[in-house]
Amino acid sequence: MEEEDQQKVADLIKELVIRLLSQNPNSESHPPTPNSPQFQSSLRYAFRLISSRLTPSVSPDATAIAESTKRRIATQGKSSQALTFADLYTKFASKTGPGSVNNKWAVLYLLKIISEDRKNVKTQLDSSILLPNLALNDGELGNESRVLLGKGNKEKGWNNGVLLVSKDPENLREIAFREFVNLIKEENEVSEEVLVRDVLYACQGIDGKYVKFDSGADGYVLSDLIKVPRAIRLMVRKLCELGWLFRKVKGYISESMDGFPSEDVGTVGQAFCAALQDELSDYYKLLAVLEAQSMNPIPLVSETASSGNYLSLRRLSVWFAEPMVKMRLMAVLVDKCRVLRGGAMAGAIHLHAQHGDPLVHEFMGRLLRRVCSPLFEMVRSWVLEGELEDVFAEFFVVGQPVKAESLWREGYLLHAGMLPSFISQSLAQRILRTGKSINFLRVCCEDRGWADAATEAAAAAGTSTRRWGLGYGETDALESLVDGAAKRVDKHLLDVIYNQYKFKEHCLAIKRYLLLGQGDFVQYLMDIVGPELSEPANTISSFQLAGLLETAVRASNAQYDDRDILDRLKVKMMPHGTGDRGWDVFSLEYDARVPLDTVFTESVMAKYLRIFNFLWKLRRVEHALIGAWKTMKPNCITSRSFMKLQHAVKLQLLSTLRRCQVLWDEMNHFVSNLQYYIMFEVLEVSWSNFLNEMEVAKDLDDLLAAHEKYLHSIVEKSLLGERSQTLYNSLFALFDLILKFRSHADRLSEGINELQARTLESSVPSRNKSKTKKRLNDTSEPGSWVSEGRKALTQRAGEFLRNMGQDLDALSKEYSSLLEDFISKLPMQQHVDLKFLLFRLDFTEFYSQLRPST
Repeated sequence: MEEEDQQKVADLIKELVIRLLSQNPNSESHPPTPNSPQFQSSLRYAFRLISSRLTPSVSPDATAIAESTKRRIATQGKSSQALTFADLYTKFASKTGPGSVNNKWAVLYLLKIISEDRKNVKTQLDSSILLPNLALNDGELGNESRVLLGKGNKEKGWNNGVLLVSKDPENLREIAFREFVNLIKEENEVSEEVLVRDVLYACQGIDGKYVKFDSGADGYVLSDLIKVPRAIRLMVRKLCELGWLFRKVKGYISESMDGFPSEDVGTVGQAFCAALQDELSDYYKLLAVLEAQSMNPIPLVSETASSGNYLSLRRLSVWFAEPMVKMRLMAVLVDKCRVLRGGAMAGAIHLHAQHGDPLVHEFMGRLLRRVCSPLFEMVRSWVLEGELEDVFAEFFVVGQPVKAESLWREGYLLHAGMLPSFISQSLAQRILRTGKSINFLRVCCEDRGWADAATEAAAAAGTSTRRWGLGYGETDALESLVDGAAKRVDKHLLDVIYNQYKFKEHCLAIKRYLLLGQGDFVQYLMDIVGPELSEPANTISSFQLAGLLETAVRASNAQYDDRDILDRLKVKMMPHGTGDRGWDVFSLEYDARVPLDTVFTESVMAKYLRIFNFLWKLRRVEHALIGAWKTMKPNCITSRSFMKLQHAVKLQLLSTLRRCQVLWDEMNHFVSNLQYYIMFEVLEVSWSNFLNEMEVAKDLDDLLAAHEKYLHSIVEKSLLGERSQTLYNSLFALFDLILKFRSHADRLSEGINELQARTLESSVPSRNKSKTKKRLNDTSEPGSWVSEGRKALTQRAGEFLRNMGQDLDALSKEYSSLLEDFISKLPMQQHVDLKFLLFRLDFTEFYSQLRPST
């Protein structure tokens, strides 16, 4: 401060002291003069206050200081003064605007310190404790004050106040700083500037003069031979952690880029390395700035750096705070992603983005946008174009070469290990199905209409079909695009399947021919192929059966079906062994071509074959019972020729025929109800449900699931499931027994026909006997009844009828046993519809009443 300014300040202080003393009621009656002791004492006190350096030890809170002051006044018994102070403070605090005091807290703190300082002087305390002040000349102090101050300063070892904050005529402060600097030099062999430069080298992965990389310690360390304080050594080690992290990140980038292109790196790994390299570029810029600052010398403690543009270890730790966080995060990601690739790498990086720190969150978002760009491009290309651009197997959709009929089920699969965590499982399934639908249309259906549907979906989602149109963080846009594309492409696919390839018509054709729903065709086919199928299987010509199949088609309403459907219907002879008949190996098959073979696969057609064999066996049994009925018509036994037989033989014949008729009725009752159950309760109900589910199907997966459910329902309800094997075996035992009954019925019919012929021969007039006898002898076999006499005829007839009666009784007993066993197993089946079959078979509870007695 210049001398003139100092004089102005001194004049203002004198004027202030004079005014204060004039307003003080305790002062003398006449105005104070500049030479009065009171004026000189007050003036010295004012100069001491002005030259003091007040260092508050409390937080700047004006209200707290006011409350503290009021409380202290009140505790001294001065309640009226406390109230006055509170009123004055309220007025003081309420004043705002021009002319008011802005820093009210500083004013209150000054008054508080003055009050305590004056009080301490009066109570002979050391005022320098509360009010550090500049030293005063001995001539300016009274004897009492000089004694008090001198005593306090000597006890504390001070000389005239606080030396460190006062004027130092003896340069003690400079001497102390000089000694401190010398002490630091003695403890440090290396200057701080050199250590700072070495640390900057280490942070670039370069060994410095004193700071080098130690492979044993796995980090940059300061040599133990260098003498530095432990605190400096620890700080250098802490700062060099950034170099260790940089070395790891840089090594990963170099290793990955040197190995590209390879499957272990891939495009996502390459994008990750590029993102890390961009972050390191910003890091290099920071190091360049710090290296420029490190060239400036570090000032001594006693010096004041005007620009402050220097770099010390402590300043370096502040500069490295943010880069350390980023570098640690990059090092963690490098360790995590070293063995990962593709979607798995993106998912692992995404997990570290779930962080509450805004710095980390913003850094990870910027990194993930770069890393996930190849992955989102694969999604866009797959969803809108059906192209699997995955050279390095990084995508969560995996394709494999398969036949056209297996393209939908096996051609493309979801690789869960490559599915990133920010894409849900349901969204991944929709992505898979959308691209799969496009490829199915392109490869199997040879259709190009999906391109328009994909373009419409992109326009509806607000995105474009151009490359790199999607990115990380745009999950809503991705879901909108996938949902729109899936909806349109799936709808177009179902339209092609239903309209162009007539899926419903082919399903109906399979129901009519393989499931024997076309009654007139099945009946006529069985009539014309029956004689052929009764022959040994190895003697039957499949070409001849194919001709008979064509004949059955032309002779029934099947001739009006579409020619394409009829051409797909073929005869199939199953593998057969020795002793098999044509009935055992004959079957029909339906040729489902691309793309229908996606639904009607080999396994599906094998199930249809099982159902056909079961239904064919059931129809054969029904056909056998009808044939038996034709041989047992009542007019066969109403001829008068039987009246000449003996009464016993006649009764035996009627009894045998009655037993045969009763057994036939039981078998017909069982077969008719079983067939009704199969054709209506099983086939028609399942078909109706299948049609309903076909109408609500939204994609090909829904259609496949509906057809699988339809087929499974038929298999389970028809006793063809794995849980119904015992019941299935019992049922086929009943079928075999019914076919055996047909052979007995035929034998009985043949015997009756021979008996009738012999009876007719005995009733012919004598002139015609020789001719009739000669004709019968020519047509009869040796040992037949015709060649016997009347007595022998009666004897043979009785023996034949007795044997047939015994055989029929045995058949009836075995049939009853098998039927009761079959009915007893029905309630144990889990399928509820089988209870309806039990209800139909045992409507009158006839078998239920017989079961306890047996």
